[in-house]
Amino acid sequence: MALVVQKYGGTSVGDPERIRNVARRAARYRAEGNDVLVVVSAMSGATNGLIALAHQITDLPDEREMDVLLATGEQVTIALLAMTLLSLGVPAVSMTGAQVRILTDSAFTRARISDIDTAGIRAALSQGKIVVVAGFQGVDAEGNITTLGRGGSDTSAVAVAAALNADVCEIYTDVDGVYTTDPNVCDRARKLDRISYDEMLELASVGAKVLQIRSVEFAKKYRVPIHVRSSFSEVEGTWVVEEEGNMEQVVVSGVAYDRNEAKVTVRGVPDRPGIAARIFGALSEKNIVVDVIVQDVGEGDRASMTFTVPKTDLKKALSVIEPVARELGGAEVRSDTGIGKVSIVGVGMRSHAGVAAKMFDVLSREGINILMISTSEIKVSCVIEEKYLELAVRVLHDAFGLSKEEG
Repeated sequence: MALVVQKYGGTSVGDPERIRNVARRAARYRAEGNDVLVVVSAMSGATNGLIALAHQITDLPDEREMDVLLATGEQVTIALLAMTLLSLGVPAVSMTGAQVRILTDSAFTRARISDIDTAGIRAALSQGKIVVVAGFQGVDAEGNITTLGRGGSDTSAVAVAAALNADVCEIYTDVDGVYTTDPNVCDRARKLDRISYDEMLELASVGAKVLQIRSVEFAKKYRVPIHVRSSFSEVEGTWVVEEEGNMEQVVVSGVAYDRNEAKVTVRGVPDRPGIAARIFGALSEKNIVVDVIVQDVGEGDRASMTFTVPKTDLKKALSVIEPVARELGGAEVRSDTGIGKVSIVGVGMRSHAGVAAKMFDVLSREGINILMISTSEIKVSCVIEEKYLELAVRVLHDAFGLSKEEG
């Protein structure tokens, strides 16, 4: 008998018939002798609809109240799925994040999980029930409903799997695995059989939408095998596992891109110690994630600081940075939303020289100007004009030999 955690995204539970498909699959796993826990997202479109409602009320909704609102999406799904299982004669019980006691900090709209009380889940599983858990949500020490940020249901699933020491965490989506790049952008993309935690972490961090980055962090830390697969077929998907020896033979494993990037430039800041800490400390206090950072040497005692933030956080970031700029002596703040980020990722980069140089050469031959660069041991990212993003993905995918064979 195995303990299987399954997570289904919004498209997989998008309507009653798809919810019935999920119920039948979970019931089959239970009938084969497994303990089964299912984590679900809100039905496709539900979260966006709730956000739109909030913005009809106010441009800047209170974050605590946003969490109260958004958590209702998953609550609908768990109830419908549990009802479906019960109607099939399968014992089941639904649980919200608060009922499970998925404990988080109080960073509303992007909380982090600190602990999971598994007693209630284990009791239900011991009674032969399929446990249906609301993804994306938890509760803080004061009893406030919290949410984990977009894609947080992946994190919920892997965290619960880790807490229960599950044998596998299956992530069901509308794609049948992890590809070398987005097949919607490059029709020569290949599905990967296996990928390392580190590669998946980097791909998730630079725009790949298959898995949420914190879910991969949990999986790596607690060695939870993840199987990414489609809820619409029985085809084997992609396993996300610990690094294996043969993975280093492939220099680049994937190309990712991110359109959700905005560039902010603060011109004329004093060129002295402590200024960067002042700027980025203010952003950190508002839980705004900064990605690529470049500081330009200016004239005299002044310099410029350029960095990227998610487009969705740009308005909030500017409301934080503009007062700081005034405090620093009238520094000018500019923003640009017409950018994107393209990245190459592979554990093989550790042992192969010249990878970044090849990337830069490929982009230059297409007339694509690089605005900013960021690197790690197994990743190179370039910020470029958004209009060139898809072209950049395709030429890099071909240049590093990732495209599938014709025929």
